Amino acid sequence: MNDGAARSAIPQLETARLVLRAPQKSDLDASALMWGDPAVVRFTSGQPIVREDVWRRILCYRGLWDMLGYGYWAVFQRTGGTMIGEVGFADFKRGLGDCLDGLPEIGWSFSTEAQGQGFAREAVQAALSWIDRHLPGTDVGCLIHIDNARSFRLAGHCGFQECARLPYRGNQVAVLRRAALTPALDIQQLKDEHQR
Repeated sequence: MNDGAARSAIPQLETARLVLRAPQKSDLDASALMWGDPAVVRFTSGQPIVREDVWRRILCYRGLWDMLGYGYWAVFQRTGGTMIGEVGFADFKRGLGDCLDGLPEIGWSFSTEAQGQGFAREAVQAALSWIDRHLPGTDVGCLIHIDNARSFRLAGHCGFQECARLPYRGNQVAVLRRAALTPALDIQQLKDEHQR
């Protein structure tokens, strides 16, 4: 029985240097290695994530696509095929106010070895281009730890603007929002104009 879920196939995206594809069971080792690195989790959980919880994360990523029609991708280098990160969208029902609630919330994490090379920017831009095409007129939210200067720079480059700072799960975070690049079409307005 369909409960109104979006049920969406997971698209594969390609950039000059990256392939963004559906998370798979075979990604567990690389993902667990990344999430087990204290430098990677410094501004998220603050503690390395154990393999069991990384597996749950992969399952969640796949389920987001089925439930919402958007979700997370595993990010690989085109040359060599190494998994270097994760990027995508979710609605985690955080209850943090109008800047974030009800919007696709973009998130990204990259292995220490992949940082500082522009991979995150390339992947985030690809993901945003995808959502602009598939959900035109939709604003996108983002949640960043206030001390995460790299993520702030990346978000700013991609058009996000800060709209709130608040405590969340023991940390001070900034809520950012990116206005839709393509205005939503008002179907009734189009009908009215056509009838004139």
